[in-house]
Amino acid sequence: MKKYQEVFNDLKEKILTGFYMAEQLLPTEQELQDIYQVSRDTVRKALSLLTDIGLIQKVQGRGSVVIKREQVDFPVSGLTSYQELVETQGLNSKTTVISLDLITIDSNLALLTGFDHYSKAWKVVRTRALDGKVVVIDTDYLSYELVPELTESIASQSIYAYLEDDLQFDIAYAQKEITVEPTSTEDKKLMQTKDDFLVLIKSRVFLGNAQQFQYTESRHKLDKFKFVEFARRKHSL
Repeated sequence: MKKYQEVFNDLKEKILTGFYMAEQLLPTEQELQDIYQVSRDTVRKALSLLTDIGLIQKVQGRGSVVIKREQVDFPVSGLTSYQELVETQGLNSKTTVISLDLITIDSNLALLTGFDHYSKAWKVVRTRALDGKVVVIDTDYLSYELVPELTESIASQSIYAYLEDDLQFDIAYAQKEITVEPTSTEDKKLMQTKDDFLVLIKSRVFLGNAQQFQYTESRHKLDKFKFVEFARRKHSL
């Protein structure tokens, strides 16, 4: 592991465990150099990573301030799995598998998911709880042709870790659609909420060879997530 990653991991752990509190200034770059016995460039790389995951904010003339997090930052552009989000942001989360079934794609599902009519797919419904409260309902469809085996044990942890580590999938890109939708009766039951609306993210996910292997509908509580994106203006020549 490179030195800046070691510094990043240590600072992240200290922020998540409360050693450095919300709205508190981190030590200066010079002080961090002395603490970790590293170069300024190493410190700046570590601080940049902390900024990227939303743990600190650099304030002109003051330094790096620990951000007070009332909502979870959910990146909408990248292909970050929920489990990776949990690990990166140090969240207290639990995944529960509601159902796992092997189904045949009918004509309506073919239009919705992008999978071929009559093909087979795994349908997985899971809830994601933060601090004991369900805040996400995920419904995933995975191609049975590409994923011939799927268990509740795998689904309760990280499906992407299984696909990439065990099946050696080259997960490349996704087409996403984000809308605000009325909360269904089933959503309200699973989330134990009276909220009238939620954020729905639909995703078709593809391998490096452009073959689709997944369709997902992910329902999020409005008050728990902040959907973030990094945008850069493209200057004309």
